[in-house]
Amino acid sequence: MDLFSAKERSAGLERMARDGVDVLVIGGGITGVSVAMDAAARGYRVGLVDKGDFASGTSSKSTKLVHGGIRYLPQFDFSLVREALMERGLLFQNAPWIVNPLGFVLPLYQWNKRPLGSPIVPPFGIGLDLIVQAGLLLYDLLAGKLSIEHHRRLSLAQARLDAPVLKTEGMKHAFVYYDGQTDDTRLTVTVLRTAVAEGALAANYTEVTGFEIADDRIQGARLRDVVTGKAYAVKARHIVNAAGVFAQRIEELTGLESQLSVEPAKGVHLIFSRDTIPMSEKAIVLPETDDGRLLFIVPWEERVIVGTTDTEGGDIDHPITTEEDVTYLLNTCNRYLNITLKREDILATYSGYRPLIKSKNADKASSAKLSRSHAVLDGPAGMVSIVGGKLTTWRRMAEDTMNYIAKRDGKEPSLATRKMALSGSEGWATVRSRMESGQLGVAPDVARHLGAYYGVNLQRVLAIAHEDERFGARIVSDLPYLMAEVVYACRYEMAVTLDDMLSRRTRLVLEGRGQGLDIANDVARIMAKELGWDDAEIARQVAAYESIVHDQYQERAERDGCRRPGDPVLADSAKKDRDDWANAKVRTVQKPAKGAGTAG
Repeated sequence: MDLFSAKERSAGLERMARDGVDVLVIGGGITGVSVAMDAAARGYRVGLVDKGDFASGTSSKSTKLVHGGIRYLPQFDFSLVREALMERGLLFQNAPWIVNPLGFVLPLYQWNKRPLGSPIVPPFGIGLDLIVQAGLLLYDLLAGKLSIEHHRRLSLAQARLDAPVLKTEGMKHAFVYYDGQTDDTRLTVTVLRTAVAEGALAANYTEVTGFEIADDRIQGARLRDVVTGKAYAVKARHIVNAAGVFAQRIEELTGLESQLSVEPAKGVHLIFSRDTIPMSEKAIVLPETDDGRLLFIVPWEERVIVGTTDTEGGDIDHPITTEEDVTYLLNTCNRYLNITLKREDILATYSGYRPLIKSKNADKASSAKLSRSHAVLDGPAGMVSIVGGKLTTWRRMAEDTMNYIAKRDGKEPSLATRKMALSGSEGWATVRSRMESGQLGVAPDVARHLGAYYGVNLQRVLAIAHEDERFGARIVSDLPYLMAEVVYACRYEMAVTLDDMLSRRTRLVLEGRGQGLDIANDVARIMAKELGWDDAEIARQVAAYESIVHDQYQERAERDGCRRPGDPVLADSAKKDRDDWANAKVRTVQKPAKGAGTAG
C-alpha cells in the first residue's frame, strides 16, 4: 500500500507517535509540504500534519501563477522579484510537466497614469510606454539564464489577435511578457508526494491541540485525529510552524506570548466560462485599477480566472466573497473589455487570505505595502515559524527554514532540493512524446489534463481506468477529468472526504457548472469502494459537500444574483452529465496503441 494512501493515514500517525520524529511540520499548505520535502531530503525523520486537508487554505486560493511579481518592481523590491524569478526557473527545470509558460498581454490606454504601480507619472503620459518597457526589460534581466522568453512590444493589430476581448478604443501601446502557470493545489500535493517518497509521514485532518514543554523547550506535540477522534502524543526535536495565516494561533498554543503578527490580506477571484470571456492562449494584465493594483485575466483549461483583490482583515476561518469584491472586479474588467461581464456570468468564486508579515508594535499599514517576503523566526519555547512568502518561492522558503534548523544542529547549509526532481518528473520527456503523438489511448484534452496533473504518474491513472469500465468515463461531459482519478486520489493522494476530491484533487467545485453537486453522489460511490463507506457514510459525505457548496456559492449567488445550484440551466446540464455517465456514453479511455503501455 502506498504511504500516501488514505488507508495508510492512521498508520502514519501511529508511527509518528511510536517512533517520534526529528522535525514535526504543522501546516499542509505549500510552505509546510516544502519544508517536509527539504527536511526528508536531508535525512531527517519528518512528520507533517494539518487540521484540514492539504492545500485547503491559502494554497488553493491563488491566481495559479508562478511568477516573479512584476508589480513589485515599481516598489523597488528587486531582491524579492529576483528570488521569485530564480525559483520560477527552477520549477521549470525540476517539474516541467506541472508548470507551463504563459504569455501576458499588457495594454496601455490613454487614461492610464500609473500602470503596474509606476512611481513616475510623466506629463500627458508622454514616454509612459518607455518606462513600462524599461521595467519589462529589467524583469527579463533579473531572470538571467532561467528566463522563459523575453518580452516584446506588440502592434495594436497583434494585440487584438492575442487579446481579442480587450477594448481597442483608447489603446495606445501593448506588450507581451512571460511567466508560468500551475495549479496551486496540484503543486502542493506533488511536493508532498515527493516528501513522502523521501520518507516523510503525513496526515491530513489532524489537529494540534497543545505541546509538551520541559525546561522551556518544546519536547513534542499533542495531536487529535479529527476523523476518528483519537489522540496522539508525538515527540519531536524540532517543531516547524508553517500554518500560514494561522501561525500566530499555533504559537499561542504553547501558553507563552507570541511575538508573531500575521496580517491577513484577502484575495478574491471570479471564474467564468471561456464562452463568456473569449481568450487566446495568452493571459491579460489590466495595468491599473482604482486602488493602484493590477488585475489578471487568465485562461485556465476550459475556464477563465479573474483576480485578485487585496483587502485587509476579515474572518480567516471563513473567507467569503462579498458583494463589494464582485463589484470591484466586474467594474474593473468592464472598463477594459469590449464585452460587459454581469453577475449572472460568474460560474464560481473563491477567496483566501495571504499571510503577510507585520510587527506587533508597528503602526497599521496597508496590506498592499506589507511584506510579501518570507521570514524564519524563533517562536516560543524553541518553535521555528516560517511566515510570509509567495506560492512561487515555496522551495526557497523551505531551504531557508531547514538551513536555520541545520545551524541549530551544528550542520552545514544544504542545497538538497535545488535540483531535486518532483514526483512525476522522471521519464517525463518519453511520456510527453507518447502523449503528444496520441499513443495514450485517450482524447487529446484528457491527455493534456492528465499530463498537467500527474506527469509520468498519469500511467497509474490510465492503469486504473482499465480496471473497470466506469473508471474510463469522464466525470462530467465537458471537462477532461476521468473517474479513474477518484480512485487514484484515494490510493495515492490521501483523499479522505468527498470535498477533498471535488475541491482539491480535482477542481470541479470551481470548473463544473454545477459546482460538482450534479455528480457528487456518483463520485462518492466510487470513493466508497476504496474507503469502505456504507450507504449512510455516502449520504453524510454528499450532505457535507452540499453544505460546503451552499455556504461558499449559493449564499453568494442569492445575494449577488449569480447562477446557483438548482437553477434550470444547471439542472439540465447536471441531468445530462448523470445520464451520460450512467450510460457510459462519454467513455474516453481506449486500448493503448501497440507498445504504448499504461502501467507505471
